[in-house]
Amino acid sequence: MGKGVMYVVAAVVFIGIGALVAGLSIWYHHPNLNKEPLISEIRYARCVLQSPNGIVSGTLYLQQSRSFSPVLISGNITGLSKGKHGFHIHQWGVENNDCKSTGGHYNPLGYSHSAPNATERHMGDLGNVEAKASSTKGDIIANVGITDKVLTLSGQYSIVGRAIVVHEGEDDLGLGGDSGSLKTGNAGGRVACCTLYLSAAPKP
Repeated sequence: MGKGVMYVVAAVVFIGIGALVAGLSIWYHHPNLNKEPLISEIRYARCVLQSPNGIVSGTLYLQQSRSFSPVLISGNITGLSKGKHGFHIHQWGVENNDCKSTGGHYNPLGYSHSAPNATERHMGDLGNVEAKASSTKGDIIANVGITDKVLTLSGQYSIVGRAIVVHEGEDDLGLGGDSGSLKTGNAGGRVACCTLYLSAAPKP
């Protein structure tokens, strides 16, 4: 066997070993892979906001192309006061139009509340959405456009069946310097909520 062929064989073996090690590392560290199969098809979910006072409304659309891909959240929310509002995934779905029935922030790994880009955060920590006056009619609208790398629509930590909650005030992202900040972000009362459920692809 020539040296050139030997070098090629050795390179293939090393590449194969490297790929195996990388795959095992991902399998070990990612919580979904220990118990759930990989999902290769696009998954969609919807969440139709309910408001205890009937003022806040909107529909949120979620999409994940496959396991480990970011979850995209889009949609519009009307009826909010102008400014920033805490926006989180909560532990349970909504019962009897009562946003308090959703429990606390979804936090299966037991971290403190923080910003969406923090290394350690509640899985449900999505920061704030901002309601602004639209340029056409002057209506106050929060345009939601979130890409989150932690959430998933499948596997052990799927958020399907849980709730999205919109809060009265701004989330301080865990920087408020008190226990409330590290638990809820001091975002205030719950002005709207909805249960997430899988759905067909949105119509164009």
